Amino acid sequence: MAKKLIFATNNQGKVNEIRQILGEAYDVYSLKDLDIHTDIVEDGASFEENAVIKAKAICEETGEMVLADDSGFEVDYLNGEPGIYSARYLGEETSYDVKNADLLRRCEAASEDERTARFVCVIACAYPDGKVETTKGVIEGVLAHEPKGANGFGYDPIFYLPERGCTTGELEPEEKNRISHRGIALRKMVEKLK
Repeated sequence: MAKKLIFATNNQGKVNEIRQILGEAYDVYSLKDLDIHTDIVEDGASFEENAVIKAKAICEETGEMVLADDSGFEVDYLNGEPGIYSARYLGEETSYDVKNADLLRRCEAASEDERTARFVCVIACAYPDGKVETTKGVIEGVLAHEPKGANGFGYDPIFYLPERGCTTGELEPEEKNRISHRGIALRKMVEKLK
């Protein structure tokens, strides 16, 4: 029987990805699925701090074990921006087409060597007894010169993987989940949960 797993997010793209990565072993519930509308202030200074804030807040509210992630896109030429502000970059309601275009514009003068970038994901698991565990996944690549691919979401169309010759937005979902920052962090967490 599948185990119930609460994942503290309202991002449907993220929930779909998590369900694909975890498969049949877990029934993943988002905050929306459970009709939870807690306003969580992500004021941590790192991906880890923000993931822990979210997991603990929902764990305290539900009394159940809760997973949360904080993830983002770091561009070295921009000193790691947008980083922990990836979802809020240029405003939460701003489309990723606009966010991606802005990042590309800001990096027009960057040389190929300066376009290094990465996706980072930290997953926190908060337990009702107060214990918290975290795992981290990172995938390295470069900032593309133009958006490509309709798969994935967010910054996927502008994150280029030289060894694969495409963006993460061009990867098939199964392939992306196999190598993604979230997939890496989630599989590490599943090992801890066992």
